[in-house]
Amino acid sequence: MSDAAYTYAVARVRAKEVFLLSDADIEQLITLKTEENCLAFLREKGWGSGDYKESADEMLSVQLSKSWTEVRELVSDKSIFDVLIIPREYHNLKAAIKQVIADEKADNVYYEDTQFKPEQLKAMVEKRNFDELPKEMAEAADLAVETLLQTRDGQICDIIIDKATLEAVKKIAEITSSPFIKKYALDIVSVANIRIAVRSAKTGKSKSFMENAMTRCEGLDVKALIEAAEAGVEKVCDYLGNVGMTELVEAIKTSPSAFERWCDNRIMDTIISQKYNSFSEGPIIAYIIARENEIKTVRVILTGKANELDDDFIRERVRKMYV
Repeated sequence: MSDAAYTYAVARVRAKEVFLLSDADIEQLITLKTEENCLAFLREKGWGSGDYKESADEMLSVQLSKSWTEVRELVSDKSIFDVLIIPREYHNLKAAIKQVIADEKADNVYYEDTQFKPEQLKAMVEKRNFDELPKEMAEAADLAVETLLQTRDGQICDIIIDKATLEAVKKIAEITSSPFIKKYALDIVSVANIRIAVRSAKTGKSKSFMENAMTRCEGLDVKALIEAAEAGVEKVCDYLGNVGMTELVEAIKTSPSAFERWCDNRIMDTIISQKYNSFSEGPIIAYIIARENEIKTVRVILTGKANELDDDFIRERVRKMYV
């Protein structure tokens, strides 16, 4: 698309951004007493289909579907969304493999709006024929199925597919001409590596496990991170502190939920830079990421209210908003 076409599309996105929930809106949601109070608040903001009988899940599903419809209508080059869609394709593949081979329940775990539908993927797994998939994805699928059949170890299956996902995202970073997509993709890989290191350090996972799970990428010394994780969480914190991630270190030491929130907020910090860009695909991608972050955060709050959880407990788990 031309700069002029992106300028028009970004102007449309800017008009939609004013309807995004702010941090103040999220705080107001948290202070409401019940899930129904929260749903009424969201309806006043235009959320859902207008049906007062729809459930929380139905309302959030409507919002997500509307968001993707809106952004897809704005651009002719749909490949700009690959950095968001490809991880979903791999997630759906993993769910199909575990559902067919391990007989795991997989209700409501599939992403929608992907190229390969759940029934297609399950048929591929049943036939052990992945010729329709891209080469790297087919190779990961075949290895994951074979490994799961031999070992019945779902964690190894997860590692195979998750690493293939990160490799696919890293490949997008390597081939894209967009600085924003490159940074976003590399942040996805870096944050995933950090998550693996911290969790592995806490659970005593081996060096081999981490090498199989992590993906080397720009901006992060994976070898040094693995060595630190072998020595424990404190050494991971030392490494991260030495590379300037002091807020992350504080989050790790605070609680698991604070750590997960930092990981998600790191991605939000990346996309916030696009609020002042009017001449590229960046703001369009940032908008859909912001919408999904918003929906994820609202889901956390609604779940908390439905289970009568303490406001501070919920507050610790909400994410930074885009506006």
